[in-house]
Amino acid sequence: MKNRFDNQHKSSGTAIVTGAAKGIGFSIAQQLVEDGFFAIIADMDQTAGQKAAASIHPERACYLPCDVSSEDSVKQLFAAVAEKYSPVKVLVNNAGIIRDRVIWKMETADFDRVIQVNLRGTWLMCREAARIMKEAGYGRIVNIASRAWLGNPGQTNYSASKAGVVGLTRALALELAHFGVTVNAVAPGLIDTPLTQKLPEEVRQKLLNAQPTKSMGEPEDIARLVAFLASEKNHFITGQVLHVDGGKSIGATGF
Repeated sequence: MKNRFDNQHKSSGTAIVTGAAKGIGFSIAQQLVEDGFFAIIADMDQTAGQKAAASIHPERACYLPCDVSSEDSVKQLFAAVAEKYSPVKVLVNNAGIIRDRVIWKMETADFDRVIQVNLRGTWLMCREAARIMKEAGYGRIVNIASRAWLGNPGQTNYSASKAGVVGLTRALALELAHFGVTVNAVAPGLIDTPLTQKLPEEVRQKLLNAQPTKSMGEPEDIARLVAFLASEKNHFITGQVLHVDGGKSIGATGF
């Protein structure tokens, strides 16, 4: 059987996907490679990152270490890409963490760390990419937000970080629009990932019952939308937040 990538033409350019060792990030990187990009799997987990790159495509994907919350690490990532690969055309900011707890029990360190990774990390990555894409006169940035930016109990830190990502997306879209660069956000809802698979069954069922569709989404649902926003087919959608959540963001649970 032929590998499904065998018939693809030469690389459409380099795409960096953060937090791509597994879950949604892995599916995004896989889809981008299938669409002709060379994917940089940027992740802190070296073992999982190298395994992910090899399983996606041994010649069309590679792993590079990166802690998005570290300015030095982000700069080193972009320097390594510039030295070894073609210019970055696509950046997908997917890396993120959660430290859930109601606010009266939340430690300051848990708030700071979530903001540091989810918001500051996205900003640091966007800044480096913006410098490259502005000069090139072309680029696609997709930030992975969350339906939680609308508010979730027990997630004052996470919701704030993702609301910040939405604001960052809108502001950066305005700054880069004149340079042929689009910037959009995708806000996933309840997605079937290793994280949600670890939830207690009663918690999973409660979350499903709150869904208008009564079902979870798949990582591929996110990946396909990201791939479109990252493609040359999209030239007039920018500064937008697209919810992929089975209707949960509408605010009603259905019948």
